[in-house]
Amino acid sequence: MIIYPAIDLKDGKCVRLRQGDFGKVTVYSENPGDMAKEFVKKGAKFIHMVDLDGAKDGKTTNADAIKSICEAAGDVPVQLGGGIRTMENVEYVLSLGVSRVILGTAAVKNPDFAKEAAEKFGDRVVVGIDAKDGMVAVEGWVEVSNVSAIDLALKMKNYGIKTVIYTDIATDGMLKGPNLEAMKEMLEKTGMDVIASGGVSEEKDLENLEKCGVSGAIVGKAIYDGRVDLEKVLKRW
Repeated sequence: MIIYPAIDLKDGKCVRLRQGDFGKVTVYSENPGDMAKEFVKKGAKFIHMVDLDGAKDGKTTNADAIKSICEAAGDVPVQLGGGIRTMENVEYVLSLGVSRVILGTAAVKNPDFAKEAAEKFGDRVVVGIDAKDGMVAVEGWVEVSNVSAIDLALKMKNYGIKTVIYTDIATDGMLKGPNLEAMKEMLEKTGMDVIASGGVSEEKDLENLEKCGVSGAIVGKAIYDGRVDLEKVLKRW
């Protein structure tokens, strides 16, 4: 299981939102590149990054910060999600140094784009599925669609996508533990590689996710709040 420390970007800064609410922002660093360096120093093998402004605006808006994170990370790969909705945008963020692109809203609203991106870029494209009560949320979680998370994952699998980043919105940023049942169901019904996101509050949560069989776990707020010792969990996993 790969541990993905998370950097969420808003206005060029490293922040966390509570359940995706732009009105509930905590700024953790004015310089996200420094945060990436810190993660690498502690042994990170992959960094997860979200362009929050991009998710809301539908286009990449924190390019300078994204580039600085990729440069600071050096040989450690960085994946990015948030607002990537055109092939031009995919190519643009890859040119900034991003190793893997996460398609979210675009995969729901324009499945053909996800298919085209997967055909062109292969494993450099993964799909982020954010769900509330099993239904997919889009546009930076502002609206919930009528598509089920499992159905969307299976459709993406048919298009050649191998990896899903699965976020349960109800648990994200709440430090109450991940939705293990939802993760298990996604694994069992799709057979895809599942990276779990949302709710990790302590090392025990990572143990539980590993037992579920997920291939990775994204950890954000728990690192920043000191509830998870990043160096320790990176040595363990």
